[in-house]
Amino acid sequence: MKKMQWYNEPEIWTQIDGSSLSMSVTPQTDFWRETHYGFTVDDGPFYYCNVGGEFEMKVKITGDYKTRYDQMGLMIRKDEKTWIKTGVEYVDQKIKLSAVVTIDKSDWSVIELAHNPKSIWLKVIRRIDAIEISYSLDNSNFTMMRLAYFPDNTPVMVGLTAASPDGDGFEALFEEFEIKYLPDARRKKWLSEH
Repeated sequence: MKKMQWYNEPEIWTQIDGSSLSMSVTPQTDFWRETHYGFTVDDGPFYYCNVGGEFEMKVKITGDYKTRYDQMGLMIRKDEKTWIKTGVEYVDQKIKLSAVVTIDKSDWSVIELAHNPKSIWLKVIRRIDAIEISYSLDNSNFTMMRLAYFPDNTPVMVGLTAASPDGDGFEALFEEFEIKYLPDARRKKWLSEH
């Protein structure tokens, strides 16, 4: 986490160790572009580093969610019109797994869980022109929740995000954050053939 920086830095945050971060999420913040609601916002906290090529990013998230749409998780961002955020959104007093894919306009998909777990692990893998998003309740068994297009051969900002669109903020804890670089799949294939 030592090479990371803020986009929309919250007033209160602490880096606990090399792989953990806590923050008081800034009230009335979000990331969204146009679809359904007719507005664009780009003011949520995002703690990120720049990464090129293919990678796997993983984190454990725990939130003290209070208000509708309180959210936290991982983000991959090329620019203000091209990004993915995934994690938890608190809707109807339930924790829902969420993925928002934005290429000019945002879309939103959710998975409802049978109960509200204390923590969730997220894993995002970038391979060529795709982002694979998975979740786990035990950090062992991961279930894919979304496979989405994302432009390849482009360096991106990756890291931790949270927002509280309708509320006064909440406490968010990110633990066990890691980014692993993966060998480029096309280069590996070419090398094996030559």
